[in-house]
Amino acid sequence: MKLRIFTEPQQGAFFEDQLRVAQATERLGFDAFFRSDHYLHMGHMGRDPEPGPTDSWVTLGALARETERIRLGTLVTAATFRLPGPLAISVAQVDQMSGGRIEFGFGTGWFDAEHKAYGIPFPPLGERFARFEEQLEIITGLWTTKPGDTYSFEGAYYRLVDSPALPKPAQDPRPPVIIGGGGAKRTPRLAARFADEFNMPFSSLADTGAAYGRVRAACEAAGRGPIVLSAAQVVCVGAGEAELERRAAAIGRDKADLRANALAGTPAEVLDKIGEFGAAGAERVYLQVLDLSDLDHLELIAAEIMPHV
Repeated sequence: MKLRIFTEPQQGAFFEDQLRVAQATERLGFDAFFRSDHYLHMGHMGRDPEPGPTDSWVTLGALARETERIRLGTLVTAATFRLPGPLAISVAQVDQMSGGRIEFGFGTGWFDAEHKAYGIPFPPLGERFARFEEQLEIITGLWTTKPGDTYSFEGAYYRLVDSPALPKPAQDPRPPVIIGGGGAKRTPRLAARFADEFNMPFSSLADTGAAYGRVRAACEAAGRGPIVLSAAQVVCVGAGEAELERRAAAIGRDKADLRANALAGTPAEVLDKIGEFGAAGAERVYLQVLDLSDLDHLELIAAEIMPHV
């Protein structure tokens, strides 16, 4: 089981805050640093919306030059935010800047308010999925086009003509693609067609296991082998009850609710819960760290949990 640190910088973080967490992630031996792709504070934790959003791929490009080992990526880049051609260029460039350490989490986009706040079109769900599928085909197609060849695409929403399909990512044939979500039909089908990893975020153990089953079935129907399965969960660990309560209060959450619906409790409790996700099929767990100022939290997880997974 690999443990990855997952952050939500739109909740209130400068680049320097993310850099400290990413470098601690590397120093402490975690597998990866991931961040969300959002442009609006969502009102949790009782904090002001300042300093405002930081762009995910600008941030990851900078972190690529300030780290050496950890994988870097998004959970997940919103397909509504960027055109597929320029997005393929950005991700490929950051992959080059990192020496081939990027993983591309990609989703339809869902938060209407941030689209309104920054003037981004927000189509209905059916159109978002249709655009998402075309974008997946375009981005992976651009990355995997052989050097010297060109790439063209004609879809309902996007048209590319004789693209040189450059730059190429450092990873061959391309960075791993992560698709996630609880959809029963379209999501498993798209994961089976395009993804290297399926992620089930913030769901119960039962719902996570059911989603994994649907993805396994979709992969079998598509004639491909199994893909990596992962889960994302809020994490809140305390060496004792007082420390746990302090950390829960810092992120504006109830301790009992966290214990019931997240990876929360003492190190032994959280280790047991991670083991249950592993038994369901998860090979990676993304630990959503909501207080980026609390590096001692990462130290505790690295010392008391990570050696045992």
